[in-house]
Amino acid sequence: MSEVTLSGIKKSFGPNLIVKGVDLQVGQGEFLVMVGPSGCGKTTLLRLIAGLEQVDSGEVRIGGARVNDVPPRDRDVAMVFQSYALYPHMTVRENLAFGLTLRKFPPAEIASRVAEVATMLELGHLLERKPKALSGGQRQRVAMGRAIVRRPKVFLFDEPLSNLDTALRVQMRGELARLHRRLGATMIYVTHDQVEAMTLATRVAVFNAGVLQQVGPPLELYNRPANRFVAGFLGSPAMNFLEARREGANLVGKGFTLLSPSDLAPGATNLLVGLRPQDLRVAALGPLTGTVDAVERLGFDGYAFVSTEAGLVAARFDKGSQVSVGDRVSLSPVADALHVFTEDGSVALRHPVDRESLEVAS
Repeated sequence: MSEVTLSGIKKSFGPNLIVKGVDLQVGQGEFLVMVGPSGCGKTTLLRLIAGLEQVDSGEVRIGGARVNDVPPRDRDVAMVFQSYALYPHMTVRENLAFGLTLRKFPPAEIASRVAEVATMLELGHLLERKPKALSGGQRQRVAMGRAIVRRPKVFLFDEPLSNLDTALRVQMRGELARLHRRLGATMIYVTHDQVEAMTLATRVAVFNAGVLQQVGPPLELYNRPANRFVAGFLGSPAMNFLEARREGANLVGKGFTLLSPSDLAPGATNLLVGLRPQDLRVAALGPLTGTVDAVERLGFDGYAFVSTEAGLVAARFDKGSQVSVGDRVSLSPVADALHVFTEDGSVALRHPVDRESLEVAS
């Protein structure tokens, strides 16, 4: 069994409480990605699971066993760091074998495991090279291979792709996803990159200031964020937020009027309307108007950043649209695409909007 359970985890460094009572369960064989801004406590939490830091209070369980007082080497976890942490004087073969050699595995088993991992990660032709003769992507595969060869209960990844260029990051994300499917192992992955979170995870856990904000499948968090922070953190470009007030069946803000969602909860009058740029289109007519400040063309479509009375908003335009800086444009939201939040950032809908039908359009 390789499930990981965190109960009431707190961790301070000096007077600063970094992890603030986190409860989280990671199922056997799950790929959980912990995401959040720098300093939110996600790497500290990973190190607490590994045993590289000691919890101040709470309980860490791996495979059902409490491991708070178990040293790192006896927790049966393998960690891949942001820095490759390869031994420069050793060959790829020796780097892969090092952990097994320390644990005094029989030479025949070491050779067999190294060969298996080298084939899996396409490192066979590099086994006699030293790290200085490898590319960044090859070094990262060796770092992952050194973890895989141990066959641990749990894999822990601390921003392993952040040192790679864009093309290599995309390639390595694909390799990590294939690796997870092949091994069926429990993996916990820390990143500040929401693209990695959305593409790799079975579930995503979003953190802010040491507090777990929401956990669930990637599309659930994207479509039904639990609060303004999650809504604004996931998605690129970030969600637009417009101040509005409730007036009968409408939401009215500076220069715009929108029909209220049918399930808008009673109560608060002053609200924030959230609209993802993918759900706000440059159109012939629309409730928002403004001047284009900047244009980001992506080939198949693009985004216009438009100055409106309500503030600067991002909106999507189609490949064939002629949008230029300085143009006056109208913006129209996709039907049923509104997210509404109260002033304190909580969701103001009784039943979050079901937007599954909008996935193709967005």
